[in-house]
Amino acid sequence: MIAKRLLLSLVAGLLLAGTAATQAHAEDGFRFWGYYQWTSPSWAFAQKGPDGVVPADGSVEGWRYAVGGAKPRVPRAKGDFEAICRDVPAEAGKKRVAVVVDPGTADDEPTGDRAGEATGTCVVTDPKSNGAQVLSAVGPTRLEKGLTCGIKGYPVKGCGEPVKSIQVPATDTPVTLQITAPSGSSRPTGSLENDVQGSAMWWPLALVVLLVGGLIAGGVTLVRRRRT
Repeated sequence: MIAKRLLLSLVAGLLLAGTAATQAHAEDGFRFWGYYQWTSPSWAFAQKGPDGVVPADGSVEGWRYAVGGAKPRVPRAKGDFEAICRDVPAEAGKKRVAVVVDPGTADDEPTGDRAGEATGTCVVTDPKSNGAQVLSAVGPTRLEKGLTCGIKGYPVKGCGEPVKSIQVPATDTPVTLQITAPSGSSRPTGSLENDVQGSAMWWPLALVVLLVGGLIAGGVTLVRRRRT
């Protein structure tokens, strides 16, 4: 556990020191979820764990799963708060935090797992929520010994395994985020959820109308038969 934390800290230190790769090269590394904050125009490796960070309103949190070495593999999409949260209105007493989750490429996949699309989710939550709580609002997380090992079921198992002789590309091809439904926000009028709730409210009334109509029709028929 201590060794893993030291190695992850080393990764962060190398990034801050300006270590960068200009071409693909072989080295030893790890396969893990990296935690980042967007400081326009780039991603910065988090200096604390998600439980020690309280993101501010309007900030962007980033997670990237990858095989990494001296150079951290940042999310492949920009932390565009406006694009992720533009359709989510601000709410009194809450904050909005955009979360980018990038499961990486096919080359980053553990055996038996398949990486999905990179997503952007707007989380509306309590102003005191930390990074771990914000992430859990996006989807289920798997924790082992204080480390974030799985996000939304990926990967199914494993956590920060060392990988020998990895080939780290100098850059990753940018991707377009799949914007998902907001988490924790009040749905706007006309949303699918409201339509379903509205339909659910109308069904009992419709049944009552049908029953009353049937009783009236039956009564009229009975009266007619008695008269004849």
